[in-house]
Amino acid sequence: MNTDKIYAESIAKEYAPKDNSRIVALRKLDAKAKLPATIFAYTFGIFSALVAGLGMCLSMQVIGGTMPLTALGIVLGLAGFACCGINYPIYRKLLERGKAKYAFEIVELARQISEQG
Repeated sequence: MNTDKIYAESIAKEYAPKDNSRIVALRKLDAKAKLPATIFAYTFGIFSALVAGLGMCLSMQVIGGTMPLTALGIVLGLAGFACCGINYPIYRKLLERGKAKYAFEIVELARQISEQG
């Protein structure tokens, strides 16, 4: 096999104009269906981790140092860990809802692409 020829063809394919706009539209619809769930999961996860970290700092008396703040730290830590635990189920529900919203359009476009080529 001529590996130089295969390599040249793969590079040429990258720079060739994309004439199939349906595939691009399909990718955009797929991203549009998944993006809200992904943004929520990252945002909520970061917030939950920060709350859990603050709670751990308060409970170990790195910040504060009084008994009421320690108790507050335990509560905050548990709340943060609980939110981290429910993040994935919420993400799955939002992803399912986004996919259901765009399912008909995606399936129709995919069917047209597969019949065409």
